[in-house]
Amino acid sequence: MIRRVTSPALFPPPTYSHASVVEAGTRIAFLAGAVPLDAEGNLVGEGDPVRQAEQVVANLEEQLRAVGSDLAHVLTTEVYVVSGESSVLSAVWEVVEASGLSAGPHSSTLLGVACLGYRGQLVEITATAAVPDERS
Repeated sequence: MIRRVTSPALFPPPTYSHASVVEAGTRIAFLAGAVPLDAEGNLVGEGDPVRQAEQVVANLEEQLRAVGSDLAHVLTTEVYVVSGESSVLSAVWEVVEASGLSAGPHSSTLLGVACLGYRGQLVEITATAAVPDERS
């Protein structure tokens, strides 16, 4: 169903693939950005990008569950971090790696940005995932 591709002609990525190929006929879910809010809409981890990343991954798992998928079926992500410091981006990426998202490994882009949609928000992750056939 999913074939992960790493091009031998390019520098090998540490914990992601260059591309994910999905066979025709597979259902695909395009998820909105997962944000660091709890079920009541409160910001989790104010001022702490690592704690926010943990909440974002937990929320991403819930989004995936709602469409019948999981972290293992994520094809691609965009990880947004409010920071220009590579150490902060690396700390957030460590949360992504620890989550199981890198088990694929999926294709990903990590970005430092100026701001995100909610006051105090430091991390957001968008994702595209395959939805496994219910019969498998």
